[in-house]
Amino acid sequence: MKTVRVLIVDDSSTIRHLLRFRMRSDPRIEVVGEASNADEARQEITRLSPDVLTLDVEMPGQSGLDFLKELMRTRPMPVIMISSETRKGSAAAIEALSRGAVECIGKPRREEAGNAFAALPDLVCGAATANVTRRLDGARSTPVVVSDYKWNNQIVLIGSSTGGVDALEQVFARLPENCPPILVTQHMPEGFLSSFAQRMNSRFAPTICLAEHDRPLAQGVVMIAPGGARHLGVSSGLRPRCLLLQGDKVGGHRPSVDILFESASPIAERVVAILMTGMGADGARGMTTLHKRGSLCLAQDEASSVVWGMPRVAWEMGGVDRLVPLDSIAPELLAATDRRNRQDR
Repeated sequence: MKTVRVLIVDDSSTIRHLLRFRMRSDPRIEVVGEASNADEARQEITRLSPDVLTLDVEMPGQSGLDFLKELMRTRPMPVIMISSETRKGSAAAIEALSRGAVECIGKPRREEAGNAFAALPDLVCGAATANVTRRLDGARSTPVVVSDYKWNNQIVLIGSSTGGVDALEQVFARLPENCPPILVTQHMPEGFLSSFAQRMNSRFAPTICLAEHDRPLAQGVVMIAPGGARHLGVSSGLRPRCLLLQGDKVGGHRPSVDILFESASPIAERVVAILMTGMGADGARGMTTLHKRGSLCLAQDEASSVVWGMPRVAWEMGGVDRLVPLDSIAPELLAATDRRNRQDR
């Protein structure tokens, strides 16, 4: 397997040391250089042609966000953003993911220094396989005009990971205010998820918020797993509710897409499950269970995925009815949950 060549860009020598130490401990990765600001980063990118960049969100001079925007327009490449999980830092991290960063990882707190960036090597190796394309300002999905949508009592469950923030934005942008109830598990540090929900809610027609335990699912409301120590699930019965479930990580993830999907198996015939871009296999097992029990199961196709990992595994396991390009996911889920339509699976 080819070694992944990484350039570290961060103005803090301490953070650069922690990043270098963590990545050099993994034989899959070669740290080829470091830079402390955007000007140095431009020079080193030209000189070294790294496979992956780690980039500090907040740097003196040109910020990491502005440098990322420039990079995605002129020389697109996989970028992992490094950000504090403060309110300001998490908002910037979500903006970075929306601008094309593959992943964002939180800076360690003082008490966490001994285990700093433990997940980074796997993220770097996954990022190296990402489908990163040139970003043009204003190039976004066209909103869908839905006239006389009538919800058929189906609920929608979505799982996503690497590349998911931008992909979810493109789905949410095409949903009407009276969309079906939607639950989302997106792999992301707890400190970033609140900013993510707030950003989505301020931009799009549905109500978008973090899930709350025992809150009923409702038309026009999208609820996102809050992460931390809890997984997101859904109760069975005529009026499903959100469940926030304490538990260990599943497949290295908390929140876990498998937990969300598997919790819905008792009401599978009332579920539309969607698995979107992401590395690994989280959600594939749960989607296969739902598929066998009567759910409509859709997976994002390879061409439109940043990383075609989770959807690919579900497809290979036979748990997917059909593969769908990103710009068709919103129309597909609306068609499947509109009582005027009968979906041919």
